[in-house]
Amino acid sequence: MKTKNKTHNDNCASTGLISVKQAIKTILDEATPVEETETIDILHALNTVLAEDIRSTIDVPGYDNSAMDGYAVNSTDCQREGCQLPVSQRIAAGHVGTKLEPGTVAQIFTGAPIPEGADAIVMQELCKVSADSVTVNTVVKTGDNVRRAGEDIATGHTVLSKGKRIRPQELGLLASIGLAKIAVKRKLKVAIFFTGDEIITPGQTLAAGQIYNSNRYTLQGLLQSMHCEIIDLGIVPDTLKATTDILKKAAANADLVITSGGVSVGEEDYVRIALEKLGELTMWRIAMKPGKPVAFGKIDKTLFMGLPGNPVSVFVTFIIFVRALIFKMQGAKDFTLQRFSVVAGFDWPEVKRQEYLRVKLVQKNDQTIAELYPHQGSGVLSSASWADGLVEVPVNQRIAKNDSIKYLPFDA
Repeated sequence: MKTKNKTHNDNCASTGLISVKQAIKTILDEATPVEETETIDILHALNTVLAEDIRSTIDVPGYDNSAMDGYAVNSTDCQREGCQLPVSQRIAAGHVGTKLEPGTVAQIFTGAPIPEGADAIVMQELCKVSADSVTVNTVVKTGDNVRRAGEDIATGHTVLSKGKRIRPQELGLLASIGLAKIAVKRKLKVAIFFTGDEIITPGQTLAAGQIYNSNRYTLQGLLQSMHCEIIDLGIVPDTLKATTDILKKAAANADLVITSGGVSVGEEDYVRIALEKLGELTMWRIAMKPGKPVAFGKIDKTLFMGLPGNPVSVFVTFIIFVRALIFKMQGAKDFTLQRFSVVAGFDWPEVKRQEYLRVKLVQKNDQTIAELYPHQGSGVLSSASWADGLVEVPVNQRIAKNDSIKYLPFDA
């Protein structure tokens, strides 16, 4: 239908390209979180986004307990080193002891409830044990090695807030307050398809001029890690009709459509043309390397991301643009791309387009050093497997060894 020409900056106007910063803003401004929710078992909640605040109905821990293996004492009985006291009972985790008799100790194990009459725990390493007594070789203070009831979480406390993305540590936290099920945002429906008569599915025999469709598996893995419902429409023939038909089908069944290839300026790059025919091309061509031919738009209410065809470009543009878009559409509170300062272990010349270099972090002399993969071409997918993140090289800047640089981890 139409193409919108957005205002852009960062020295990109003369090239007709949009800056990365403006591209991110354009994409995120169009993203609307899904409203529908579902209730699921916490065992299946990894990478989902909470649809409501979670408040605890219990204290964690629920009772004063021992922080280590040792002996429960009344601190008034242990105000000098070398006090010898008889052992009156043994309390294992999961068991409740009796009231501690004055002038005695109770052998106790990590997590076991503190018996009435005791106010401290002496670790076993500070005690000398004989047949039926213990010599305490330290001065004991009230509260030593005691975990108080509610010390971690108090009844009524908001444990997690709406919009929180669930990681493994949140699963454990939810379990610790006794929750078996939670309400989360429903899975985002993402349709993917791939263009190019040269690409075939792994397992088939390559003919002359053919390559395996690695982008399908890269995108599948990235989307699976973000808890998306994937609608895989496969490889589409390089014709305008086939591209238009599949784009229409994808938009009718998904919240977001992602393609790989077909958004450049070649005679058989039909995705961009089909998008303009069916909907709206909001943004195209970004001042970045790798990944210049990135298209963004929508068909009715379904958003569209057209990624380049080169394998590294697909991976990098997903990390820079699509990840934040999906986070926001899922309703996550924090969807911004985090950058960290590290030290450059390499030199890099001044660039005219913002570049993203594949690097690996290593520790040297108490510094975090970014080491560069030697081959940075957009077709060298092994660089993304070797690396653990990207270094961002701004426009009109160069990097010298030992400079402070911005690093973006693959695992955000």
